Amino acid sequence: MVREIRNVAVLGATGSIGRQTLDVIRRLGDRFRVFALAAGNNQVELTQQIAEFQPALIHLQDATSSLCRDHRCLSPEEMAAHPEVDIVVVATPGNSGLMPTLAAARAGKIIALANKESLVSAGDIIMAEAARSGGQIRPLDSEHSAIWQCLSGESTPPARIILTASGGPFRETPSEKLKEISVAAALAHPSWQMGDKVTIDSATLLNKGLEVIEAHRLFGVPLDRIEVLIHPQSIVHSLVEFADGTVKAQLSCPDMRLPIQYALTYPEREPNPELPRLDWATLCKLDFGPPDTERFPCLKLAIEAGKQGATYPAVLCAADEIAVALFLEGRLKFTDIATVIAGTLVEHSPPTRYPTLEDILIADSWARQTARHLATGEKPC
Repeated sequence: MVREIRNVAVLGATGSIGRQTLDVIRRLGDRFRVFALAAGNNQVELTQQIAEFQPALIHLQDATSSLCRDHRCLSPEEMAAHPEVDIVVVATPGNSGLMPTLAAARAGKIIALANKESLVSAGDIIMAEAARSGGQIRPLDSEHSAIWQCLSGESTPPARIILTASGGPFRETPSEKLKEISVAAALAHPSWQMGDKVTIDSATLLNKGLEVIEAHRLFGVPLDRIEVLIHPQSIVHSLVEFADGTVKAQLSCPDMRLPIQYALTYPEREPNPELPRLDWATLCKLDFGPPDTERFPCLKLAIEAGKQGATYPAVLCAADEIAVALFLEGRLKFTDIATVIAGTLVEHSPPTRYPTLEDILIADSWARQTARHLATGEKPC
């Protein structure tokens, strides 16, 4: 059987998810062609990727780079909507993923989505555009990929969704020690290989709160029927309970290449000898427990923002992005990330109840200025 070669645009190609996506494509042979590569500032890595994959299109944040003079350069939004692109992998962090995701949705593309913030901030708009154009959103997060796989073949909606979380590197750290956490310690995630922002969000459990909102957007399940459990082994990626009490779970080694490959090859499952297998003979136990939202208030803040809806989720994402950046720069304590997010949410008044894209972008800009002011004392522009 001759298979159609799919053209793939990888946005965030030099980041952790982008590099793992290219590794999967490399292992799958001629099923996919890397048609476009977009990167931020990592010119060295992008140069190597261009040499290997020979993309037709590239993007680098520095438009004056020699790479942009020697290759056809487009913006990430133009790449996402390009008529020759079949699959758009959105692996950029934070707010930078919003406009490319929306462009891909409007163009009816298959979107392999790793960027949480776009769905959290503007999920209703993106989902509506994808439905109108015939586009597909295939989640790359291991948790949402697990839910997607558990729901496959089911004709009735789930009664409950349970997202699992490793708990990060500080799940057993005493509360009084959390304020002393260094950047290096926060970036040492025990289970997953991720970019800096997502790793810090995982350490604060903010990431899991974003995933709760994202699951609500993707699968149409009310927020009060989505729960979080701490599962340190990171083997069970999510559970889905149905009306009759049956529970499905998706299990695999904690390796992002697994959900990436599933999103690319769906509905087929391709062999890939590079992907890890569980060793059931040595797997001793699987632990589960409730999250401690007193020690990790970011989880509670995110879920409450999701329940309030309106422009609160957009404010949540923007405030977190600023707070995490300041922590990574050594200008904010680990525990102050939650304080800045909480303060920004409190000051957001009045929210826009049924926000347009413009409303969301305005809320995002306001939240960034407010969060920076709360964290550093810098006056908003």
